[in-house]
Amino acid sequence: MHPNPVYHDADTAKNIAFARERGFGVLAANGDAGPLMSHVPFLLNDAGDIADLHLVRSNPIARALAEPIKVKLAVIGGDTYISPDWYKVDDQVPTWNYVSVHLTGILELRPADELLDLLDRQSAAYENRLLPKKPWTTDKMQDETMSKLMRMIVPCRMTITGVDGTWKLSQNKPDAVRLAAADGVASHGFGAETDIIAQMMRAAIGG
Repeated sequence: MHPNPVYHDADTAKNIAFARERGFGVLAANGDAGPLMSHVPFLLNDAGDIADLHLVRSNPIARALAEPIKVKLAVIGGDTYISPDWYKVDDQVPTWNYVSVHLTGILELRPADELLDLLDRQSAAYENRLLPKKPWTTDKMQDETMSKLMRMIVPCRMTITGVDGTWKLSQNKPDAVRLAAADGVASHGFGAETDIIAQMMRAAIGG
């Protein structure tokens, strides 16, 4: 996370809402040979203090779960390069704007008999965002195929103990300078979801 507190102006509710909407992140844990990382979809409960997810059984993080372990889940939003020329003021340097929320907590294995319910909840959450398409459900799978796939994955639960977000949107610049940079992002920016980043930069003017 960026250390400048000016970029940590989102409250916990906003950070949790962002993480819930994204529903996908990078799970990280300490390993004997270095950091372990895995890209995972997840579900947050209503309170925002539990994240349910599954891992392939052979995943190094899953193998490390003989006991609960400390983990961090990084949920990444859009990002874009900022050219100093876009500010239209002197003595500026290049930078990168982005949004990222980090969830810190404890990850544990869950009983195998919770796996099907987890998969059903996950698929329902994602499929319902594709309406009016008729949602896919696990009962469309043949029993033998479904059983084989379920043997390959394990259910996990992360109890969230900390939430922090970096919303780096040029808050350290005057409004006019920030707007000029947002225009540059909208017209020439590169990265991911640059239009959304430009909108966020504009929306926070005066905030």
